[in-house]
Amino acid sequence: MSALFLASRRAAALAMLGLAAGWLLLAPAAPRSAVQWFDDLCSSLGRPMFASAPAPAGAAARPATVVKRLSCEPLPNVPGKSQTTVQVEFPPLAFSPAHRHPGSVTAVVTEGTIRSQLQGTPAADYQAGQSFFEPPGTLHVFAENPDPSRTAKLIAFFVTDENCGPLVVYE
Repeated sequence: MSALFLASRRAAALAMLGLAAGWLLLAPAAPRSAVQWFDDLCSSLGRPMFASAPAPAGAAARPATVVKRLSCEPLPNVPGKSQTTVQVEFPPLAFSPAHRHPGSVTAVVTEGTIRSQLQGTPAADYQAGQSFFEPPGTLHVFAENPDPSRTAKLIAFFVTDENCGPLVVYE
């Protein structure tokens, strides 16, 4: 590797460390898990919470989804579990590659159309007002917004281990 390449990587790492340190100084005093802290940091920087997943061939030029965590609450009647609610925005033609969720997920489409496929089932289109369920660990082959001009959105409800994460494991 060239010295210039290494220097630029080192500078980028130092810049991120500086941002992280600044965020830590401004963060509330309440204790948070490392996952929550990183998710908050990424959200504050305007990046998707589920960033940098590898895109399959042909999907590289398509927009990515943008995830915004809305809430994270422990489930008092189910010790060790929490419920996280996120909004997922699919810009026109956005694509989400193959992934799994460690907990149960219920998704409700609130705007537009989401095309989704779980392993062992055919792809299906879900319109605003429709929902689908993903059992823990099931391969979510893909999700996309097939519309070239309209945004689609869904609200997803995750039941996972406490501390609200991680929510996604990419293939």
